[in-house]
Amino acid sequence: MLSRLLMIVAALLWCGVGVGQETVQPDPAQLREVIEQARINWNVPGLSVAIVKDGQVWLADGFGVRELGQPDSVDADTVFAIASNTKAFTAAAIAMLEEEGKLRWDDPVQQYLPWLQLYDPYVSAEIRIDDLLCHRSGLGTFSGDLLWWGTPYTPEEVLRRARHLPAKGRFRSTYGYSNLMFLAAGEVIRQTGGKSWPEFVQERILIPVGMTRTVTSVKSLDALSNVARPHKPTMESVSPIPWYNWDTMAAAGGIISSANDMAKWLRVLLDHGRIDNDHRLFSDASSHKMWTLHTVLPFSESAQKRSPTTHFKAYGLGWSLSDYKGHMTVSHGGGYDGMYSHVLLVPEENLGIVVLTNSMTGISPALANTLVDEFLGGEKTDWLTQGVERDRKDRAAFYQRVKDATTPKAEGTQPSRDKQTCVGTYRCPLYGDATVGLEDDKLVLRLQPNSELVADLTHLHYDTWVIHWRQEFAWFAEGTIQFVPDAQGIFQELRLDVPNDDLWFDELKLMRIP
Repeated sequence: MLSRLLMIVAALLWCGVGVGQETVQPDPAQLREVIEQARINWNVPGLSVAIVKDGQVWLADGFGVRELGQPDSVDADTVFAIASNTKAFTAAAIAMLEEEGKLRWDDPVQQYLPWLQLYDPYVSAEIRIDDLLCHRSGLGTFSGDLLWWGTPYTPEEVLRRARHLPAKGRFRSTYGYSNLMFLAAGEVIRQTGGKSWPEFVQERILIPVGMTRTVTSVKSLDALSNVARPHKPTMESVSPIPWYNWDTMAAAGGIISSANDMAKWLRVLLDHGRIDNDHRLFSDASSHKMWTLHTVLPFSESAQKRSPTTHFKAYGLGWSLSDYKGHMTVSHGGGYDGMYSHVLLVPEENLGIVVLTNSMTGISPALANTLVDEFLGGEKTDWLTQGVERDRKDRAAFYQRVKDATTPKAEGTQPSRDKQTCVGTYRCPLYGDATVGLEDDKLVLRLQPNSELVADLTHLHYDTWVIHWRQEFAWFAEGTIQFVPDAQGIFQELRLDVPNDDLWFDELKLMRIP
């Protein structure tokens, strides 16, 4: 009798059915209705979704339009920026080089990048390759991102300037999401793989997997058709914005792909690196390494109330890890100027989901969670309703921050000195130079490393002025600049306050140069 029971259990497991677990087969037509209604409710112009289950593409489809106001529809081949979902490709590339004996996970980074210096000599010497991939460098979340955003700096130039960034946490103890450390990983790939990061990823990952519509630079988009347009949502509307060049950021977020191509990537991931019976990208051991907890993430009581079956969150190597309904989940989000994406894997169920969007909302994780619920069964959470409400509150809070920052704290004040005394060049060792000039008797700020960061200044109060950027940006709106005098009343320092959650203008220590 016992042997008979064991045979039944073995048969169930072979078929992918756990003991006591209900097999759920959602209706694809109903899921398409859910996806389209969510797109409408969230006011997202277009998105695409792919679902991989048991080694097969269960669904791959597009919804809405590539660009608001234009007729071209999104389909499963429409390309979007996947942004930080690129990090999994970088981790996989490191794993491949490790298996080839070109490096070891615990090699000191300075063995390959001897010029890399961080905030502390010990950290600079001790930081290892796996440290680069799990956000435990001690740097703050998004610290230094202004260095690569829109500047001409190469990855090496960005990293050489990173020595000026202060620690925000403890090395190997505090989670701080660092794009710069993935740039360092990309440079390690260059040194050990004999090719630049884009060349290595293209030749060693994208081509073998068959991702023929996936590129690593916006410069390649001219040769592609069926390309989505980024959009920026505000409180009042959603508007198209241009593609932004992320070439310097490539190893941390540069890949542009489609739902169909990402489905091929998900199949390889869920098969632990196997492309087919004769070819692999990486081994089971490397898959396990990348999906092993390396850095613990904070998980608040409010977050646990929203997801009561989740008990922990952590970061592996290029992946976020968690538990949900008794399953380990492997996921990552991606945020690009005007596009957000999300990947969610449930390896035990051989289930993978990718959501690509052409707008900056939280629909992608909310939709991925909703779809996972459809497959796992049990009690469902209304992720989409909760998410859209939170998204709108967050957007309102953001614009309130901008309003608060740019509202005078005292009426009728005048600058302490005339505008001419503000004119000059101010230097930040981390970032580079900023200039303040007079144009038609109006003060104009120019951040030299990014030629698009040009702003007209209007007086707010005392020696603080409002920053009015001459063009629209995805991540921020208006802000303020304060002219700080020395004991003699001569303006020696600029302090910028540009409210946003991604690019830290307050890291710029701009001091007047003679």
